[in-house]
Amino acid sequence: MSSNGPPKPFKLVKYFFLSSFVVVLLFALALSILITQRSEEALLKKTEAFALLLAENLNHQVFFQFVVPVTFAMGQVQLRNPDQFDRLDKIIRNTIYSFKIEKVNIYDPRKVLAYSTDRSLVGKKDVGGTDYHKAMQGKYSSRFISEDVFLEIWRREKPPSRKLVTTIPFQVESPTGARTGQILGVFEITQDISEDYRDILRDQYLLILSSTGLIALLFLILLFIVKRGETIMKKREEERKKLLDQLHQAERMASLGTMIASVSHEIKNPLGIIRSTADLLEKKVRQYDPDNRLASVIREESDRLNRVVTEFLDFARPQLLRFQPVELDKLLEKNLQFLELEIGKQGVVIEKFFPPAPVVIQGDYDLLYRGFLNILINALQAMPGGGILSLRLRNSPREVEVEIRDFGPGLSTEVLEKAFDPFFTTKEKGTGLGLAIVKNTIEAHNGTIELVNPPGGGTAVRIRLPRKAA
Repeated sequence: MSSNGPPKPFKLVKYFFLSSFVVVLLFALALSILITQRSEEALLKKTEAFALLLAENLNHQVFFQFVVPVTFAMGQVQLRNPDQFDRLDKIIRNTIYSFKIEKVNIYDPRKVLAYSTDRSLVGKKDVGGTDYHKAMQGKYSSRFISEDVFLEIWRREKPPSRKLVTTIPFQVESPTGARTGQILGVFEITQDISEDYRDILRDQYLLILSSTGLIALLFLILLFIVKRGETIMKKREEERKKLLDQLHQAERMASLGTMIASVSHEIKNPLGIIRSTADLLEKKVRQYDPDNRLASVIREESDRLNRVVTEFLDFARPQLLRFQPVELDKLLEKNLQFLELEIGKQGVVIEKFFPPAPVVIQGDYDLLYRGFLNILINALQAMPGGGILSLRLRNSPREVEVEIRDFGPGLSTEVLEKAFDPFFTTKEKGTGLGLAIVKNTIEAHNGTIELVNPPGGGTAVRIRLPRKAA
């Protein structure tokens, strides 16, 4: 593991995928080049076979229509004679007519270019090269002449060209057409195969482009799959961490709840004795000193301590829900009636936005009543100088949303994030368990609760509860 942290998910898959892409691309390029080479070899064989057939025909036509008649008529062949040259030229051009033959040369045994369809070349000496010597030994040979530049296949003004030059011995034939082996000279046939060659190159480039495009498309598809998989893996990792944190939190809260329950039970017993003793003491003190309030202070503080212990117990022990039909609008009305005196004292104005029809869910009436009462008390405490308290119910087929909003100073981001944490409080007196207990109650109903600072000021508590019990 590097010092930069743990490897990212799918990192190995990315490396494998990229290397596979390069390998497949190189393989496609090599395959296209191999196919092109095979195509060129096939073109060479086909063109060479055609040249050999043409050479046999030329050998037959030139020997019987030119050499034999001229020899009988004039005693010898002299191509410097314009009549003989024109006669030979006519025979050769008639033979190669309609074929893609660029040039035909004939060399005599002295290695002199005696005839050529390009008359500017006639009379040149020592131009046959090694192919001439092979032909004089009765062997044929072929060679390519390339005049193209790489990737110039698409040029229109000067496209690439490819020519095949085939050198064949010019032999004496018997009347039956058989070759006697006596060599009179050498035929050199030049074929222009540029068009066929350009078709091969064009197919090669199209094959390379199509294979590259296909691989690129496959690359994009697989890249999308890898990215999608990486996103899924990342979400699963985040969910796993979240669940692990929840598990650790639940374990801590379970241990804390067990400890709180045991401690609270130990406190409540002596606290009850202190409370009852304070009542008796207060009655006796009033007989002798009516203004003495020491016993009253003991009783009041015992009651306050009992409420704190009760909150601890409510948070620590599991909530056993007794489901029944609950009309949320009536439940909230009852909460407001209970707080009517405090609402009037603070000068708070109540705004209710309830649907005309009753809003009924399946839930535990007592737990929900205490939960909403806690939220309403917090909202009133946020507006000690008065203000507007808004209650809104929203109905949907599957759930109900309750929004209780005050128009006080609002809460900071830090307080919003920690508001439901046990023992977190911004009040001078308080256990910090009120909202934590409310959260437990709502989640026990398979609902959700959140605190937000909506536009316009104040703080809103939004609770979503399913209509049916799970």
